[in-house]
Amino acid sequence: MVSKATEEEFLFLAKEEQEAAPESPHSGEWHLLIVDDDEEIHTVTRRALSDLLVLNRKLVFHHVYSGKEALAFLKTNPNIAVILLDVVMESDNAGLQVVQQIREQLKLDEVRIVLRTGQPGYAPEESVIKEYDINDYKTKTELTRNKLVTTIIASIRSYQQIRTINQNRLGLQKIINAGANLLEQHSLHEFSEGVVTQISSLIGLHAEGVLCAQIEDDGSASDNIYVLGAAGNYAPYIKCRLERLNNERIIQQITRCLDQRQHIFTDRDTVLYLGNSEHAAAVYLETNRPVEDFDRQLIEVFLSNISIGYENVTLFQQLKHAAFIDPLTKTPNRNEFTVLLQDTRRLDPEQTVAVLVDIDHFSDVNDGLGQEIGNELLVAVTHRLVAQFGEIAQIGRIGADVFGLIGPQSALTPESLTSIFDMPFQCSEHALQVNATFGFCRLKDSAKQGISILKQVYIALNRAKKHLVQNFEYYDAQMETMMMERLVMLRSLRSDFQRNKLQLWYQPQVCLKTGKVIGLEALLRWPQAEGGFVSPATFIPLAEYSGLIIEIGDWVLQQACLMLQQLTHAGYTGVRIAVNVSMPQFRHHRFVQSVIDCIEQYQVEPARLELEITESVVMDDPKAVIAALEQLKAFGIKVAIDDFGIGFSSLSYLQQLPLDRIKIDRTFIKDFQGVTGSLIAETIVHLGQKLGLATIAEGIETAEQQQLVAAMGCEEGQGFLYAQAMPATELFQYLKTTKS
Repeated sequence: MVSKATEEEFLFLAKEEQEAAPESPHSGEWHLLIVDDDEEIHTVTRRALSDLLVLNRKLVFHHVYSGKEALAFLKTNPNIAVILLDVVMESDNAGLQVVQQIREQLKLDEVRIVLRTGQPGYAPEESVIKEYDINDYKTKTELTRNKLVTTIIASIRSYQQIRTINQNRLGLQKIINAGANLLEQHSLHEFSEGVVTQISSLIGLHAEGVLCAQIEDDGSASDNIYVLGAAGNYAPYIKCRLERLNNERIIQQITRCLDQRQHIFTDRDTVLYLGNSEHAAAVYLETNRPVEDFDRQLIEVFLSNISIGYENVTLFQQLKHAAFIDPLTKTPNRNEFTVLLQDTRRLDPEQTVAVLVDIDHFSDVNDGLGQEIGNELLVAVTHRLVAQFGEIAQIGRIGADVFGLIGPQSALTPESLTSIFDMPFQCSEHALQVNATFGFCRLKDSAKQGISILKQVYIALNRAKKHLVQNFEYYDAQMETMMMERLVMLRSLRSDFQRNKLQLWYQPQVCLKTGKVIGLEALLRWPQAEGGFVSPATFIPLAEYSGLIIEIGDWVLQQACLMLQQLTHAGYTGVRIAVNVSMPQFRHHRFVQSVIDCIEQYQVEPARLELEITESVVMDDPKAVIAALEQLKAFGIKVAIDDFGIGFSSLSYLQQLPLDRIKIDRTFIKDFQGVTGSLIAETIVHLGQKLGLATIAEGIETAEQQQLVAAMGCEEGQGFLYAQAMPATELFQYLKTTKS
């Protein structure tokens, strides 16, 4: 028999002589690395500690026999709690060198190190501990079993505390990073993962767990619960549905927590409720033991602190979702569609086409039936597009009434898309029959950037809207070239106008009976630096399209009134000036008043200013034009209709117009040799006589033409036979040499 005192002094008692440790449940393991070149030390250490439970966990032993082996082992097994390290192995200070490399090279600051030596006095205990960051330094002879157990327990507790602090820091850092990067794609997941890690650290456990929340991923109310953050073995399931975990216990507890909106504490697990009814989440942790009251209080404080942060990060996630998904149709919006265009162009451009679908006259639905019916129509169109093309194409809504599709060229054809609109769309009690216009762009022929591709499809769509026959157009590079040329010309026109480079020229109008000059037509000219002029047929429509015609029109009126003033001073009081007026000018709210103000400013007789309008201007908005002309007519200003006979005017509107003069278009004058031309010209003259209107024929170039129109009863003429258009500097010289 050995005494109790003697038993305490030896590590190598026979295993059968040790007292049996009571059975107790345990959770997890502590990994212990024994580094010693003496096999017997490994054996007796393992025997002495084999039944030891520390904080309800068993020990797992690992064995190496040199410093080199220890470093190699730790490189692949960093989760060691305690290292029992011999100082003297392959060299006298091999153990100390291992400690140095563990701390400095492997950067393992959590593992606790206990130095053991068979050569007492080799190194001063105090200096070794200070220099090499070790837990204890003992000689093998003084390290009895009880002291060894005490050392191991103290080291593991130290290891757990340091690890908890580091986990704490890691969890906080993840939350800080998530808060600083809320607009990043995975910010919500990073925040959620940080919450799981932080709670585990707060309660002193290296627990595995998940944070889950309900996500309405298809825009409808649903019970889709997704894993937003996870730690441990559950990390691969982030962004997956909760069912993917295949763990009935977790699914049941998470669902129960979200339904009851309260924490759940059991002996096996802990489920915490986070947020509110609008932004709620459940944090599940495998604790395998009850959470102490103190830890519960700590968790409550922590959750209250981060609940606002969770709501904020969720709101940011929703904002991000809204930035890429159309809320009405639940399809990609313009931003996301642009990304899809670029990705498809990069990955699969061959035989792929991008399409824009523009619902014709959609604003009439909104204005006539209300926005709710308009929204129902958009949703109905979306459903029909998805039903027809959803499996083969990307579908998005990129404008108020514009949809986009990306898919195979063989399937997305004008015929297949037009068929979508063959049947009416049922919207509440309304059956709406609508049509659409389509723009196509083959991705192999497109730009590479998504925004540039979208621009090209829009170019095709805009061209399609101008077609009178077909409702679609395919993009061609020449379209963009022409558009760029128009933009360049428009910028140049605007620049030259601001620098007073435009000129107003005048073409005489004569009385066919007397040959006297009775009027002038003001004609706009745009000279070029290299010589020559840009045709008015080219730049006038451009000015009208851009709205610049309003400013140019005001300038023309100013110049014409100034010229009338100068003609008066020169004695030509019987000469009038005709100025062309476009539709955008009529639409401007100050047009009538600006004409009157101009006449009053230059103090000219209103009857000497004549406004020329075309049939197309009248037919664009007859009521607005007639109302404006009546005000001007009442002030004394003359009105002529230009290019009469070549448009599609209505004689009923012609009767309502306050006209003074009809201009016979040059087309009919040129065609005098044909029966049709002379017949139409004669008809216009007779119509003018019946309506009490004067007539003037433009484009007279020969004496024969002059004789013919005069014989018809036409009073006035204009054309190259008399004079070409000329600048103001030449006009007075011309008037001196002619009758006026």
